[in-house]
Amino acid sequence: MNDITSSSKVPVHVSIIMDGNGRWARERGQERVMGHFEGVESVRACTEAAVEAGVKYLSVYAFSEENWNRPDTEVSTLMELMAKCIENEIDTFMKNGVRMVVLGNRARLGAALNAAIDGCMEMTAGNSVMTLIIFLSYSGRWDILQAAQKLALEIADHPERRESLGTMDTEDFGNYLVTAGIPDPDLIIRTSGELRLSNYLLWQGAYSEFYFTDTLWPDFRKPQFRAALEDFARRERRYGKVK
Repeated sequence: MNDITSSSKVPVHVSIIMDGNGRWARERGQERVMGHFEGVESVRACTEAAVEAGVKYLSVYAFSEENWNRPDTEVSTLMELMAKCIENEIDTFMKNGVRMVVLGNRARLGAALNAAIDGCMEMTAGNSVMTLIIFLSYSGRWDILQAAQKLALEIADHPERRESLGTMDTEDFGNYLVTAGIPDPDLIIRTSGELRLSNYLLWQGAYSEFYFTDTLWPDFRKPQFRAALEDFARRERRYGKVK
């Protein structure tokens, strides 16, 4: 087994596509929302495991732009659950030094959820042990589009900057994404056996390592998270170069 306590082998940023809540509930003859409730416990467990391992950024794909197409009752229940969970976790975040950040198209979120998000982000802003990023109402294509729109508006307001477009590099453009200032994920985990990105971090995940597991998200806890870190530690990252 690799020693994942070595700082060189611990990913700086781990991101998780949390999948399988509905299937977990269906296998138990329960409503889909019960899988979401149980999935909250997995978020808590993985956050603790990440802090213990020395991961500096943990991000989770909680709700995509496409998820708005789900039944209204499920969406409203999810929004209420997220608001309650964010408020309930503030004390734990403060105890463990976790800063919480929510990224995505927040204009689509309700007032109560946005208020809970703002309150938690303000309370935890000074924490520095780890940053937990929750992607809500997010999609990779939306992120790239809104970045291009920001850039276009900036150039429209400052025409003298047009010439700088010719020398813009990928790092410059990355500053217009919602993840500006956050390192790209070293490791992206997807649960439930699905083998796709589902419109998630399309730009930022260009050189991420991927870890796919058949485990459904509500069953993905500390042992499973550590197993993913151990797998990552065995990999050799080349970024297109020859070693």
